[in-house]
Amino acid sequence: MAGDKRTAADLGAWLCFEDEAGQGLRSPTGRTWGRRGATLVVRVTAAGAARVSLAALVCTRPGRRSRLFYRTLARRRTRGDGKRQGFDERDYAALLDAAHQQLRGPIVLTWDNLNAHISARMRRLIAARPWLTVYQLPAYAPELNPVEGVWSQLKRSLANLAKHGLDQLVGLIKTRLKRMQYRPGLIDGYLAKPGLDFAAP
Repeated sequence: MAGDKRTAADLGAWLCFEDEAGQGLRSPTGRTWGRRGATLVVRVTAAGAARVSLAALVCTRPGRRSRLFYRTLARRRTRGDGKRQGFDERDYAALLDAAHQQLRGPIVLTWDNLNAHISARMRRLIAARPWLTVYQLPAYAPELNPVEGVWSQLKRSLANLAKHGLDQLVGLIKTRLKRMQYRPGLIDGYLAKPGLDFAAP
């Protein structure tokens, strides 16, 4: 990680972390108030196959406010052709292109070892973007990725909510992520949680 920080500082680049998550129509469970002796029930009125895939970038650069970028991908049913149902290499490239356009600077990206991140196709897409430098996180190290904080807060905010369809779930997710985008102090908190030092060396 220290090498990533030096590279970002040397390039005058944004240091960005990426991660994926998913959410189905069955809401995460959480604590709530209720009458003693009466168990609260949240009824879900949709098939379990419908799911939303999420990808997000948390980006930092000394002297600039921290940024959050995200994309959603809704799936109404599972595919039986064996193909990846979440984001593919094209989708990740589109997310990175959108972030680069808004950040207006080079990006040093740190992400995990997901198959789509290390595929030959992804390597070609990375090589075609001279403003992008990519590093892999160590295997099984979610505690080093600030985006995990985004997913944790998002899932807590969806706890015990009954969603009556995929469109409603996508709307709720986008609303909550958009609120996070306008709270740079919250994003700074996600960046601080792994205990990484982002100050320029």
